Amino acid sequence: MTFYTDSEIAALLASSESDLVERKRSASDSNAIRRNICAFANDLPARGKPGVLFVGVEDDGSCSNIDVTDELLRNLALMRSDGSIQPFPTMTVDQKTVNGCDMAVVQVMPATNPPLRYKGRAWIKVGPTVQQASPEEEQRLVERRVAGQRSFDMRPVSDASLDDLDLEYVSATYLPSAVAREVLEQNQRPLPQQLRSLRLLHQGLPALGALIAFGRDPQYWAPGAYVQFLRIAGVSLTDPIKNSKELTGKLEDVLRRLQELIEINISVSSDVVTHAREVRKPDYPIEALRQLSANAVMHRSYENTNSPSRVYWYDDRVEIQSPGGLYGNVTPTNIHEGVTDYRNPLVAEIMHHLGFAQRFGLGIQLAKTRLKDNGNPPPEFSFSLTHVSVVVRGLP
Repeated sequence: MTFYTDSEIAALLASSESDLVERKRSASDSNAIRRNICAFANDLPARGKPGVLFVGVEDDGSCSNIDVTDELLRNLALMRSDGSIQPFPTMTVDQKTVNGCDMAVVQVMPATNPPLRYKGRAWIKVGPTVQQASPEEEQRLVERRVAGQRSFDMRPVSDASLDDLDLEYVSATYLPSAVAREVLEQNQRPLPQQLRSLRLLHQGLPALGALIAFGRDPQYWAPGAYVQFLRIAGVSLTDPIKNSKELTGKLEDVLRRLQELIEINISVSSDVVTHAREVRKPDYPIEALRQLSANAVMHRSYENTNSPSRVYWYDDRVEIQSPGGLYGNVTPTNIHEGVTDYRNPLVAEIMHHLGFAQRFGLGIQLAKTRLKDNGNPPPEFSFSLTHVSVVVRGLP
């Protein structure tokens, strides 16, 4: 399956709107554009072809004469990974000139792991219209998934069962954050069907990511799925340890306790600038350490390793280590440019819905900005085949 050539795009532009074609005179209605992206990715008619969204074209195919700026293209591209569409669609955004008309062309590939949701709702194309999928249509999308292309965290665990999940927690905490409230109110499907729709259950078996996030004993199924925290009195690993914690349990419990430890261990100093003004500055900005430690949990490898994520807090620095090297399209160079890829898309999606990853792809950039604003040196990254590490140094 490939994206369309320029001649194929011109032919689609000249055709009528359908389940493969949508025209928008501008990008002012970002909600409508995201719904179309979600619907194209779900590909309910099973065309097996990319859907195309033309921005800068009237409904009748004439040119709306908009300025196709870099900002417009960038904003369209960010719709892929801003967290509003889950899981992430595969798409391209390009500027094209067809018959003298400048436009932005968004091509969206059919997903291998539907249903995708925008703001907790699964959207589909029915002819030229975009509609919310019915429970029966969602079930058709679920059954179309390609098991062989599942990531490790989405693979079913053969000796686990529904009894190994804290279903009360899933129902009370996760479902309301992952699915729109009115959809839940209207949904009369049994809980196992709802779990399948959210990729938490496959062929009646829990996915590994579901056991990590919602298991009654997550570390039984993924022994390395915890965070080791050390507070060291000195600058060397051989110096005395002031505090040692192994943060275990459900994914949310691990992340919340880690955030609490970060807040507890940050020191704040006061400088009197004038007689009337006192400036308080932490030795580390909280948000920078939150982002980097959350990345260590989200992007780590859970396959072929029982190693935990590590946060080692020395007197002069904090070292954060994540098992597994860089993944997919990410390189030591482009990681600083906002390029990201997802070894654990299900874990990433769950973290987003639980509030630990508001916007994907911005964690490192946000951490660097917060460190700079606070007066800290930039983070120091190191990469190997077995781990990714970052060192954050305190104020000079």
